[in-house]
Amino acid sequence: MNIEVEKRRAEIVELLQKNGSVRVAELSKLYSVSEVTVRSDLEYLESQGQLSRVHGGAVGTGKLYANMDLSERYMTNAQSKRALATVAAELIENNDTIMMNAGTTLAYVLHCIQGKKNVSIVTNSVQNALEISSYPGVNVILLGGEIDTKYQFTYGNDATSQLERYHANKCILSVDGIDKRDGLTLYYANESGIVRGMIESSDKVIVVADSSKLGRSAFSRVADLDDVDILVTGKKAGSEEIEALLEMGKEVVEV
Repeated sequence: MNIEVEKRRAEIVELLQKNGSVRVAELSKLYSVSEVTVRSDLEYLESQGQLSRVHGGAVGTGKLYANMDLSERYMTNAQSKRALATVAAELIENNDTIMMNAGTTLAYVLHCIQGKKNVSIVTNSVQNALEISSYPGVNVILLGGEIDTKYQFTYGNDATSQLERYHANKCILSVDGIDKRDGLTLYYANESGIVRGMIESSDKVIVVADSSKLGRSAFSRVADLDDVDILVTGKKAGSEEIEALLEMGKEVVEV
């Protein structure tokens, strides 16, 4: 995708956030492109969950996930996250050493591992570290570094340097996008280096993500699909990402 197209689509999303709706004819005049081109833009943005197309234009789908605060993210798709977490927690065994990033889906996973014995968790999530510090049988290491105060995760050179000293038998990740071409992606580039380090320092990579993340690409690329060993996700018929992983010999658990 060229820069001009990316810029136009980003501005369309901004107009939706501001006005709540857009019209094909008006966008065609605004950007001096054909209505066919505008409809193609809207079709792409709809596939990314950024809008819903209606006759003659499109409407916003509500507040974008990328702009939600931590508590709003936690409650979004809560039922699906709980179902995924129950299954993902079954992959965690006594005596495991696990790396986890700061995704809200993983908070639900942590709720489900209470009762496990001698589990050690390395994480950059301040909120999740505080949560599990009270669990008997679970040891937690919070990576130090700079703090993203809005989303409560640590990042930066200090955090990645500390991460290099550790090794885990499992890495359980929450990501914002899983795409056949772009692989695993996150909205925030600050966390990307941490997640890459977790993948490199772990024997097995487990991604837990609801089906809305499949076929979606966020801002910052983290890893290839081939880096995933197990995907725990919701059922999504015809997903190219699920098919690609299965062809690679990876395990996909559809909840």
